Amino acid sequence: MRVEDFDMFSTLLKQRSGLVLTRDKAYLLESRLMPVARKWNMKGLEELAATVRTRKDEALLRDITEAMTTNESSFFRDQKPFDQFRQIVLPRLLETRATKRSIRIWSAACSSGQEAYSLAMMLNEDAAKIAGWRIEIVGTDISSEMVERSKSGVYTQFEVQRGLPIQMLVKHFKQQGDKWQISQQLRQMVSFREFNLLGDLSALGQFDVVFCRNVLIYFDQPTKTKVLDAIARQMPQDGVLYLGGAETVLGITERFKPVDGQRGLYSLGGFTAPGGLKAAV
Repeated sequence: MRVEDFDMFSTLLKQRSGLVLTRDKAYLLESRLMPVARKWNMKGLEELAATVRTRKDEALLRDITEAMTTNESSFFRDQKPFDQFRQIVLPRLLETRATKRSIRIWSAACSSGQEAYSLAMMLNEDAAKIAGWRIEIVGTDISSEMVERSKSGVYTQFEVQRGLPIQMLVKHFKQQGDKWQISQQLRQMVSFREFNLLGDLSALGQFDVVFCRNVLIYFDQPTKTKVLDAIARQMPQDGVLYLGGAETVLGITERFKPVDGQRGLYSLGGFTAPGGLKAAV
């Protein structure tokens, strides 16, 4: 790929999605944008770059952005955050929200929806505890294709084998040929919408829990700060933020405080979690 083409694509992606690409990632651009070029009946990336420069076609720009921002996901990815939710976060919310009996959860950059549906499955297992409560799970992604996939709740055999306990597959999914669809009951527990993290978060409303895992790693520091400060404005003082295990708020924002002894878990007001986590059931 020509240097000037790489620079043009990387600038475009930074402006539209916050994604930062260094030149050693040229191979990633090539592998993900070639299918876009073929879709638009172009010979290669040079023609794609020339077209972007001369014709500001929003559909084409959207395809380029979605090709570069679509990330892998899996059910119960990294498991520990879900153990934290079940053993620490949810019991705390059930206590502190006992009066209004309402909890809102946001799965940001949700990809194809596995994180949001994993939370729905966990909450379904605790149905007796949350009877009479209004629990809202919102999944958002910049990719319209991923949002539609999430809404359908249809996954391949490979996808349901990654992290999903067999008992949950049997209980919550129905086989459709060589694919599996999550139950209508769980699909109704989650709403999905297209949303750019660089946009106006106030449109989404307030959230008690925000999952924003393994997203900020693709942003530069000013963009990380902007996104985290915007998230903070959409959360109550005792709200809980999840970041990826390798991510941190240190040196990026002072709005969030780490939860003592719980890697990847943050709160605006800070709190100390009770004892260690039990093994996953």
